[in-house]
Amino acid sequence: MRRFYVQRSAIHGRGVFASAVMARGDYLLEYKGEVLSEREANRRFARSEAEAGHTFFFGISDGRVIDGAVAGNSARWINHSCAPNCEAEQDNDRVYIRAIKKIKVGDEIFIDYRLDAGSRPSKALKATYACRCGAKNCRSTMLYVK
Repeated sequence: MRRFYVQRSAIHGRGVFASAVMARGDYLLEYKGEVLSEREANRRFARSEAEAGHTFFFGISDGRVIDGAVAGNSARWINHSCAPNCEAEQDNDRVYIRAIKKIKVGDEIFIDYRLDAGSRPSKALKATYACRCGAKNCRSTMLYVK
């Protein structure tokens, strides 16, 4: 039995939802896709800005990027929340999603994207990456603001 499924999300587009109870510390799934150089990821991003602020890219610590749009799996549909119930853990060039609190059947799976804008983000960039999570502690953007 699968422990999660993809369906329409009230937060944004599609989302990943629990079909079984998951305990804190459980690994849910791996974020899969084509592993790209930073240069190739930047080229693809510039070429594909059909919907500003929407990609399936997941940055890994060595500068490379996993493109979930190519050979990806359900993990690419995990939405952002400022109050996530999961986090991403990297093991070499692989990324796994792990529960950081108990997840009930029907709960949407969330991670905090903490997107790096490089420097202090402009209002326009914050608007492009606006957060819709509705959490009590929502910072109004998916960007990591230092």
